[in-house]
Amino acid sequence: MSEANFSFSATKLRDLAAAGLDHARANGASDAEMEVSEGYGLSVTARMGEVENIEHNRDKGLSVTVYIGQRKGYASSSDFSPAALKASVEAAIDIAKYTAADDCAGLAAAALMARSPADPQLLFPWGIKVPEAIELAKGVEATALGVSPMIRNSEGASISAQHAQFVYANSRGFMGGYPSSRHYISCSVIAAKSARARNAMQRDDWYTSMRDAADFPDANLIGAYAARRALARIGARQVSTRQCPVLFEAPVAVGLVGSLVSAASGGSLYRKTSFLVDALGKQIFAPQVRISEDPSVAKGFATGPFDDDGVATRARDVVSKGILRGYFLSTYSARKLGMQSTGNAGGCHNMLLHPTVDDDFRAMLKRLGTGLLVTDLMGQGVNYVTGDYSRGASGYWVENGAIAFPVEEITIAGNLKDMFKGVVAAGSDLITRGSMRAGSVLIDRMTIAGA
Repeated sequence: MSEANFSFSATKLRDLAAAGLDHARANGASDAEMEVSEGYGLSVTARMGEVENIEHNRDKGLSVTVYIGQRKGYASSSDFSPAALKASVEAAIDIAKYTAADDCAGLAAAALMARSPADPQLLFPWGIKVPEAIELAKGVEATALGVSPMIRNSEGASISAQHAQFVYANSRGFMGGYPSSRHYISCSVIAAKSARARNAMQRDDWYTSMRDAADFPDANLIGAYAARRALARIGARQVSTRQCPVLFEAPVAVGLVGSLVSAASGGSLYRKTSFLVDALGKQIFAPQVRISEDPSVAKGFATGPFDDDGVATRARDVVSKGILRGYFLSTYSARKLGMQSTGNAGGCHNMLLHPTVDDDFRAMLKRLGTGLLVTDLMGQGVNYVTGDYSRGASGYWVENGAIAFPVEEITIAGNLKDMFKGVVAAGSDLITRGSMRAGSVLIDRMTIAGA
């Protein structure tokens, strides 16, 4: 493993955070918190055998939040000089002087904050150089184009290596931070039966993201799979309007977990904009469903010993036996609800929809029998106040457990309350997308609007 190429040491970031807090207290802040971070990376895209984009990124930033009693001010800067640091703190203090008091504003209780948080070991530098990245991207795309003569065009293959580090500190004695990495390989291609069949062109893509580049599969497999997905969509058509079982492919099934997180998040709950208001302890999923959160997953994309408030994170079941066991609360939203922070300021931590059956994807198709397999969703048609769900979709019509033909230009509709309770099975074909992991999910019945 090569060394990271950060511009600043972790000690320097800690010193900046400490200096900012000292200046805030010296200028009248009753409390303050600071985050100091930097990142760097390389991204390369090749399209149709040529280099389309080479981008080096390097950035840094600091942000400070001050409290004067329960009045809050915020400022940020990309300048790490002592003068800029002091100016940012003073700007935040000036803002706080003119804001209204909020009885829920303020730092988390010291007792909730992580104590001596350990480095979660999320940094795996990828020292790939530009020529290597170009060669890799070209190879991924070439593999995709070589799968079939019907792969007519490409939107390119991309390679990205990203590294970051941060320190968060507050005036109640908390200071913690760590470095991390996130790398990805992607490919997107266009398929058609003939070069002139523009109306019948189909696009699809695939990507893989890892903390550690050593964990990538053979990169050419990513290109080949993107090509096969595009080819499988050729000849897509509508189906007639009906009600039927729906199987969400794993990459879109993680969106159902995301819908739970959105509806059970503190901001939605205290604003009364969620269908899960007052749902804690109630049955919201089918009895076999379990969804857990674990901030300690090795190399997880949402792993961390503390949240954005410095509150210690912990593993827990959010849903067990279909019952909602917990919300996602920051310090502020917890106070608004008269509850305690769950360590979710900044989001959830490695959500997992546990398989309810030991079925891989093929077995899930057989379990579906006859119905719709959804592989792509479009639009933002989710009303979290009512739970109403309506999304543009494409995928495949399945008959007797086998894919019959591709489907496009349809809408699937239902209500999340019914969809959650209608989960027949969650498969073992697990895939990770960001902070969430799930296999394919079979729902007993939804409305399909088509021809």
